[in-house]
Amino acid sequence: MVLEKEINFILALDELKNVNRRNFNLDNSRRENTAEHSWQIVVFAQILWPYAKDKKQIDLLRVIKMLSIHDVVEIEAGDTFIFDESAMTGKYERELAAAKKTFGILDEPLSSDFLSLWIEFEAEETPDAVFACAVDRIMPFILNVYGDGVSWTEAGIQPHQVENIVGKAVRKASEEMGEAFDILLRKAIDEGKLES
Repeated sequence: MVLEKEINFILALDELKNVNRRNFNLDNSRRENTAEHSWQIVVFAQILWPYAKDKKQIDLLRVIKMLSIHDVVEIEAGDTFIFDESAMTGKYERELAAAKKTFGILDEPLSSDFLSLWIEFEAEETPDAVFACAVDRIMPFILNVYGDGVSWTEAGIQPHQVENIVGKAVRKASEEMGEAFDILLRKAIDEGKLES
């Protein structure tokens, strides 16, 4: 069958629905899964694009592609909580192996194209990757601020951790998003969602 590998790949992606993240849905009823997160950031990127610093250098369709595939590695490697320093050790190597395996289901050139997009996202050096990373990081942040901040409080996350990991990425991508981050971080602190 002509599309056999493509169908096998999309069926493999169904597993993202079973990968639970540390973050909770807005109503705090359950942890979100990676498929939900991926969908939400793809939509959010389209909304936030007008605020990007390097908007003229950013290919929004390419950003959307990057965001749609960057968490595919979690099928094999699982979700790594961004604030868990010990779990972050070796994360790139684990996820690179997972990326090669999962994208390897596809024929060339798509397999290499997806792997290259994933590597670019992880490096956070191109305007596309800087913006994509900021969107990826700010979405769970927003859910914690407007929800009960459960994934933060259960892990004892402090404001400086959120600033170093989320704030820096967001400011690198957009002044307006950076201003919004500052306001929302203050809200989270005032409401006791972060340890001080």
